[in-house]
Amino acid sequence: MIFAAGLGTRLGALGRATPKALIEIGGRTMLERAAAGLVAAGARRLVVNAHHHADRIERFVAGHDLGAEVLVSREPDRPLDTGGGLLRARDLFRGDDVLLLHNVDVVCGADLAALAASQRDGGAVATLVVQERETSRYLLFDEIGLCGREDHRHGLRREVRPPRGGVRALAFAGVHACSPRLPGLITERGAFPIVDVYLRLAAEGHVVAPWTLRDELWLEIGDPARLEAARALLERTPPA
Repeated sequence: MIFAAGLGTRLGALGRATPKALIEIGGRTMLERAAAGLVAAGARRLVVNAHHHADRIERFVAGHDLGAEVLVSREPDRPLDTGGGLLRARDLFRGDDVLLLHNVDVVCGADLAALAASQRDGGAVATLVVQERETSRYLLFDEIGLCGREDHRHGLRREVRPPRGGVRALAFAGVHACSPRLPGLITERGAFPIVDVYLRLAAEGHVVAPWTLRDELWLEIGDPARLEAARALLERTPPA
């Protein structure tokens, strides 16, 4: 599933005029980039949620071959965030294999097939791609898995269960794999982030595992400065 329903508020005029899914970098839209990674990992059906400029996203999907069947899950009244979006789209998933989830505003060089295999074989309810980088919000992991969160902007730290062993603060990369039973475990309603679900499930004893990026490419285009940095990296002309 590709999460593409956000309003793009931080991108200013560009975000108001164009859904993040259709912003181009190096001649490819962000939707095409996310789809290519998922298809390379074995996805045969892609579900894309949409709210902001949903008609444009639907027209784009209808007019382009993304390498797999694509279904659009519209959120007509308001964007439902990642958790609410996943819950609304649950009837569009098929089979009993791992669900790969990807924010449309990130470029991630992780081996998504290996991520899916780790989720499939490891028994966790979800496996989150994380990294050691500076940010204002972190997820906390101990030797078992997810155990809390930390928000430096508001000076908050919350452990949802007693940690076991050392605790690492890691940044979530917006890419994750989950068990096909995850949608059935969601009790939250309305608009809510999927991280809230993961924290609740961790408190209840479910394992939410980390998958740590090392040197793989990771970029995020959520604001103009990051978008320009991504374009500078991915569109730069090789030296003559």
